Amino acid sequence: MTKKLNIQKINQLKTDAYENIDSYNDPDTPKALEQFSAKIKAILQADPEMLESVPEYLPVALFGRVKFSKEAKLKWAKWVQTATLPAWDEFKVTVAFNNADLPLVKTVRDYSETLLIESCAVLYLLEQQGKAPARSRNSSSEDQDDEPGYEEDYDSDDRDEADDDYNGNGRDDDEDEEGYDDAYDDIRFKGEGR
Repeated sequence: MTKKLNIQKINQLKTDAYENIDSYNDPDTPKALEQFSAKIKAILQADPEMLESVPEYLPVALFGRVKFSKEAKLKWAKWVQTATLPAWDEFKVTVAFNNADLPLVKTVRDYSETLLIESCAVLYLLEQQGKAPARSRNSSSEDQDDEPGYEEDYDSDDRDEADDDYNGNGRDDDEDEEGYDDAYDDIRFKGEGR
């Protein structure tokens, strides 16, 4: 018999995690979220039972550090839509945890495999529904892009999203926007073509 995802619980976790993430995601203190997440990871690894009272801390601790491939996103969409709790063997191939987070992941799995899966569902929903606050440039470029410390390869959709910003005639829609500085138009990142 297929187990069910508790969508109501996941939505509450998503709301609570988002509020925590958003409160620490301040441009004036760009490292605040990263520092809070590091502290939470250490605390949860030492005492996973703390998740009984603050389960939203797990998605906060893993925020921005779990990656989903295109294929994985399709599976997650189906699981969330049908409220299906994936089996561990199905789940583990749909998420790429940062190697540095594996001790925490293992500890939480021993404590509650279901909570770990639900927390990854929260992270998937935050990413897909545009609820995730914008990450600071430093953390997104240094911690996430092309980082070799992930358990499996990650297929990024960033290029597709950038292409969507163009209006189809080779011009960027933002170029006429007030305050738009085209001095940055020629900057390209590793692997990005012209």
